[in-house]
Amino acid sequence: MACFCYEGLLLFGIALVPGVLGAIFVAQTGQRHPLQSETALRIYALVLDAIYFVGLWSTRGQTLAMQTWRIRVVTAAGGGLSQGRALLRFVACCIAWLGVPTALASALDWPPLVTLLAVLAWFAIYPLFALFAPGRQFWHDRLCGTRLVVAAPREVRPRPR
Repeated sequence: MACFCYEGLLLFGIALVPGVLGAIFVAQTGQRHPLQSETALRIYALVLDAIYFVGLWSTRGQTLAMQTWRIRVVTAAGGGLSQGRALLRFVACCIAWLGVPTALASALDWPPLVTLLAVLAWFAIYPLFALFAPGRQFWHDRLCGTRLVVAAPREVRPRPR
């Protein structure tokens, strides 16, 4: 969960990029930027998140937060993820972590504050399912044929003087 919280902090920073660019555009031109609509900004942020996760999972097996906590995502056989499998895992993660509470909130027409509370409650509940699952793996990892493993610490080489 510490890695999850750290990842959220990093994603918050990544999500600021489209907002800052839109604000600069409006300040300089005085015109409304087409990406300032709520839906467009959400899609843009989702695409940036996908690039971040898929790119790092398929090349290094770790995001920046996963490196800090020495966690690596691998296939069920222990190999590296392809871009297709990393994309599948990203989509499954979005559905598992965000889809359930937001679909429920949408179906029940909850106001934004209640929806936020439902999402936060789900962030606490969803990991508990992994405790009782085979191999203690998340649903999205079992679906995608991936698993989280402890990554060996990187060897630190002394710098030449």
